Amino acid sequence: MLRYLSCLVATLGLGVSTLLAGQPVKNIIFLIGDGMSIASVSMMQLVNNYEPTIFDKAENVALQKSYSADNRVTDSAASGTALATGHKTNNTYLGVLPDGTPVESLTELAKSKGKATGVVVTTHLQHATPAAFYAHIPSRHDYATISEQLVNSNLDLAIGGGMEFFKERYGNKRKAVQAIGEAGWSLARSWESVEEFTAEDRALGLIADTEVGAESGDYLRNATTKAIEILESRGGDEGFVLMVEGSLIDGMGHANDAVAQQAEMLSFMGAIEAAVEYAGTHPGTLVVVTADHGTGGLALVSANADFTLAEQGVEFRWCTNGHSAEMLPIYLYGTGSELINGIMENSELGVKLKSLIE
Repeated sequence: MLRYLSCLVATLGLGVSTLLAGQPVKNIIFLIGDGMSIASVSMMQLVNNYEPTIFDKAENVALQKSYSADNRVTDSAASGTALATGHKTNNTYLGVLPDGTPVESLTELAKSKGKATGVVVTTHLQHATPAAFYAHIPSRHDYATISEQLVNSNLDLAIGGGMEFFKERYGNKRKAVQAIGEAGWSLARSWESVEEFTAEDRALGLIADTEVGAESGDYLRNATTKAIEILESRGGDEGFVLMVEGSLIDGMGHANDAVAQQAEMLSFMGAIEAAVEYAGTHPGTLVVVTADHGTGGLALVSANADFTLAEQGVEFRWCTNGHSAEMLPIYLYGTGSELINGIMENSELGVKLKSLIE
């Protein structure tokens, strides 16, 4: 029936979100491309010969400003905190205000409302963006303490890398595994074991010692699909909140490697597609896609100044190996996508998402 109605609405020139306007948001799938600028998205449109990408299929689009409380160019910790909690903070700070006061994240709020919660990443789970959803600490680099906070968090699911930092905190692998088990987690050390998780498991997938790594193929899409499956069952009628990070788009920007960034973008786009497919058949699901900051200052420029040519070619040029300060896109799909509009602070987006589940 929903498929028929979706087709009918599309025929009338309306979006699915218009059909579902006024319906409460039950599930939020929040996808963050670390280091993904608007140029990164434009690059994928270009290499796809301008055939529609998943970004082009958004039902609504907005913009966010990413500066932190103490710097016009943010790091992932401050921007992650703004997106996760609705509060700007200083660079390197996670889940705390500039004065050190802890602030509640979207996943922590969701859990208090009875929803299931999880994070999925291609880097280690202690990295800045995922940690902003469960950790409260003034230094993003204190991986040992962040590991302990992850173990003691109220997340239902976490999939990524990071066993090395658990060993650092607990002394060795055996003690780390013991602490993880005592906290109520079911631990998987390989993707094959992650696939065996069920809704009965409080699922911790540590499938790499540090990061899952570049060129991981369909990992992020598959992990997103598995996470949705588990969280949907664990959340039941109350729903779920899932954060998915395309973590290594950032690293390829730091390296000024356009080809490698394209591969990481494709991986991230696969995860977005999985989320949007789920939202299309599960009314009440909002999919939000954005970035924490740009990286590398990527520009797409003409390869030849002679515009009388039929085709000048396009070059990918970088202007820094650091972060950049431009506004960032927000792509919205599904229930509630019409509710987020205009130009906003990154913290405003965090506030809005929290308000949708309060």
